[in-house]
Parts: sequence; C-alpha cells; structure tokens
Amino acid sequence: MGITRRIVFPALRLVVWGVIAVSLAVIAFRSAPEPPADPAFPTAEIVEPRVAVTTADVTNTVTLAGQVVADPAAPQKVTQRGVVTAVHAKPGDVVEAGAPLLEVTLEEPREPLTETDPETGEVTVTERRPKVTRETVKATTGGTVATFTALKDQEVAVGEDFASISPGTLSVTGSMVAEQQFRLLQIPAEAIVTVTGGPAPFTCTGLRMGAAATPGGTPEEGAADPGAGGSSASVTCAVPGDVTVFAGLAAELEITAGSVEGALVVPVTAVLGRVEQGKVWVVGEDGEPEERAVTLGLTDGSVVQVTEGLAEGDEVLEFVPGEDVVPVVDPMTGEVIGG
Repeated sequence: MGITRRIVFPALRLVVWGVIAVSLAVIAFRSAPEPPADPAFPTAEIVEPRVAVTTADVTNTVTLAGQVVADPAAPQKVTQRGVVTAVHAKPGDVVEAGAPLLEVTLEEPREPLTETDPETGEVTVTERRPKVTRETVKATTGGTVATFTALKDQEVAVGEDFASISPGTLSVTGSMVAEQQFRLLQIPAEAIVTVTGGPAPFTCTGLRMGAAATPGGTPEEGAADPGAGGSSASVTCAVPGDVTVFAGLAAELEITAGSVEGALVVPVTAVLGRVEQGKVWVVGEDGEPEERAVTLGLTDGSVVQVTEGLAEGDEVLEFVPGEDVVPVVDPMTGEVIGG
C-alpha cells in the first residue's frame, strides 16, 4: 500500500496532466487563424476553353422572312412618233404577247415635183402627197391590260409609256442582311417556301438576287416587311401557277446553298472571319495558342468547314482572343449552343 501511494498514484497524476497539456496545445494551434492570403499572389489559373477539330455533316441553309407579292406590270412603249389613228385595247382586256394595242401614223411632207418646158421655159410645180408610215404597236408580254392612257388623234413620241400589262403571276420576296448574303455567294435555282396559313410548303423556282418585286397589295397585319432590318439585298422567286396564294401574305423562304458530308469543322466562334479565309488559334505542345490561317468552306451558322490549315484532332481556342463572345443560336431549335 505504501508503494502504491508513493509511486503509482504520482505516476498516474503525471500521465493525466501530460495528456491534458498535449490536448490544450493541439487545440491552441488548430484554432489559430491562418495568415491572410497575399492579394498580389494568384490563387487560381484561368484556362481558355478549347475544342478539338472534328468531322460533321454541314448543310448551308438560310431561312429568310418575306412575303408574297404580285409581279409588276410591264410598261408598253410607243415605237414610232406620230398620231394615234387606232386603239385596239382597253384596261381589263386579256391579251397575248404580240397582240395589237395601238396604231400610230406618221405623215411626212415631201418636196414638190418641178418640171420646166424646154420650148417655153415655163416651170410647172406639182405638189405631192405626204409620205405616210403606219406602225402597229404590239404587246411585249401576255396578261391583263392594267392601264391604257393613249387616245385616238393624240400625238405620241418614241419611248413614251402608253399602257401597262400585268402578267397576273405572283412571286415571293425576302430580305437578306449582309451575313446571310455572304452565305449565299452561290445562289441556287430554287427555294422552299412556307406561306403563313397557306398551302403545304412548295418549291419556288427562278430564284434570283437583286431588287424585289413591287408589292401589288397591302400586306396583311403581322406580315414580314422584307425591306426592314437594315437589309442589303433581296431574293425573289416565282410562285408555281398551280399553287394558290395571295399577294400580301407572310412567307418564309428556306434556301439551301450546298452541303458536305464528313467535313472538318470548328465552331464559328473559334474563327476570325466567316467567308473563304479565316484565322484560328491552335494550341501547341507547350499549351500556348498560336495563330494560323485557314481556308473555309460551308457553314450552317454554328460550325464552319475548314478545307485547309487544320487536321482532325487539332485543339483550337473555342473563342477568338480579344473578341466579344456572341451567343450562337441553333437555327433549327433556337437554343444557344455556343458563346
């Protein structure tokens, strides 16, 4: 018992106090606040997003808002000066190309004939009838006579408009902004047209770029204005004769100007330039991007074909350095797919 009091109990007290001291030391050091981070020292690394060059099918389809318009009436011009001696048509008449519209007569005086009697020397002057030239002005196109202003006995001059003939046909016209015009450098011969509230989508032929036909009526409420939105050009195509539509109806033109299968593609956001020539930033082995010139092909608005300058698997920056990131919208779904 004496040994327990003199040796064991004091030893146990030392162990207990030692454990308490160690515990207090651990608590003190763990609860000590960490030194504040140096604001001048970077704590994160910004990595520019990268994408790999892949293969995909690309279809260059441009969709335009437009409307149905009546084809403009063709002006009819006088082809000979003179006086109108006969009128063969009036507004509302249906005529064929080559049908007579107007007769113009021109009377030109001629010099009198003079004869001298060789015996008496007497001079005889004989007046001659004027030279009369008649010309029938014919219709240059078939259709309905829209206007006719010439009157009988009216004097007319060459090149003067005296009538107009409406072909009675319709076209669909739509406006393009500059970006869409660049995508239609090679314009096809036809487009697919959908008329709001009209028949099933149909093929519109004779697609051409330039000035649109003059609308023949007032567009219905809500119809697209093909001249709005800062457009730089228009496209127009002919409505087939067996399709029933009316001037002024809103329409949508879907123009497909080429497609390619298995093309090397990158997002349009990765390319500086959209037509023929561009630049991308290829990620090198050291991780640093380097500028590289590329040759461009077709685009669908979200990706662009690269015909020269890149190989499948190359890594490029997803966005052009220093450029504002513009959202890329899928033309089919309307969803943002990039940017």
